[in-house]
Amino acid sequence: MSNGHERRVVVTGIGVITPSGCEPETFWANVSAGRSAARPITRFKIAECPCKFACEVGDWTPVDYMDAKTAKRLDRSLQFGIAAAKAAAADARIDFSEVDPDRCGIVEATSLSNMEAAYRARDALDARGFRAVTPSMMISGYVGSGSAEVAMQLGLKGHAITCSSSSASGNDVMGYALQMIQNEDVDMMVAGGAEAPIVDSVFFGFAQSRAMTRWTGPPEEAMKPFDQRGDGFVMGEGGAYVVLEELTHALSRGAKIYAEVMAQGRSCEAYHSMAPHPDGWGITRAISKALRSAGLEPSDVDCINAHGTANGINDVAETRGIKKTFGLHAQRLAVIATKPITGHALAASGAIETVICVLALKHSLIPPTINLREPLPECDLDYVVRGARPYPARVILSLNSGFGGKTSCLVLRRYPA
Repeated sequence: MSNGHERRVVVTGIGVITPSGCEPETFWANVSAGRSAARPITRFKIAECPCKFACEVGDWTPVDYMDAKTAKRLDRSLQFGIAAAKAAAADARIDFSEVDPDRCGIVEATSLSNMEAAYRARDALDARGFRAVTPSMMISGYVGSGSAEVAMQLGLKGHAITCSSSSASGNDVMGYALQMIQNEDVDMMVAGGAEAPIVDSVFFGFAQSRAMTRWTGPPEEAMKPFDQRGDGFVMGEGGAYVVLEELTHALSRGAKIYAEVMAQGRSCEAYHSMAPHPDGWGITRAISKALRSAGLEPSDVDCINAHGTANGINDVAETRGIKKTFGLHAQRLAVIATKPITGHALAASGAIETVICVLALKHSLIPPTINLREPLPECDLDYVVRGARPYPARVILSLNSGFGGKTSCLVLRRYPA
């Protein structure tokens, strides 16, 4: 198998700040065990809102990753992003001040950006007037501040950009970073995303759209992808970053290598602002483009981490798209959905799930799809429902879709291949 590019790209560092854990070992232990992070909401009063649960980041301290003044100035999503990016750089054992500054960059994914900072500015204006709105509120609240802050914290001077393509963003930034390295613009990219959408007005808006579950039973059973009882997702938050590096560059400095990023495929259905095309053709096109770019056949794929939002229409469309692409091989695929474990962190989900796929390849273990007991009639694939599965997968795809029909597919391969 070859991706057709002379410059191969590998993952040499990972960093996570998630409801499932804030360091890779804890994170992987919880994900591989299928332990859901869903709990009753604590960040605000839910009042009459029918959605009761969320996956909140709990046991972490921002000042472990940045000074107190910086932490106080920054929005929660920026805190997540900086912490995860710093953790990834530390894991990669790289000091960016010691490498060519023009050969390293940062690409960040976000969808709601720093919504909380904007709300704080509005509240300050209403309460105390013009002079209460500080410049730091504006700087922290603009889309793109995340990539700028991470660049300043790590000293990344070659490239800094923010990508916002709804829930497809996390995969899109990986593809962008991959192409930057393959095109010889840089040798290393810090790629990932962060999101802090558990804010009352945002949460209530998603609740009104009926995108989120209204389950009132045990929180850990709330999100049920590909299941007849599924009625939406559990909102999550957090951040995840990886260090992507050109292979010979990584080998020359003796870096540990988790996995290889081979290719990415994008599509847009241009069908509906929220609903997917019922035939799943956006899924089919994104996967087909990704496999073609990677130089792979459908039969080369062993596992797919699906978008899996526990919405019947979405889950059926995704299953149809997978079946169209893979034909008979679809029945041989392990298809998983990990958002019931971590929560759906919008744009950060793709970055979090990239880390999950990388660790699944590294540990030869496929995490389970939890809470799937009564499959939808058309959802008849192998969804890995009876706990984690030991399996030395060669190739794993990560699928994520966003509002407006945006779909992004990332291809990751075991290293050494």
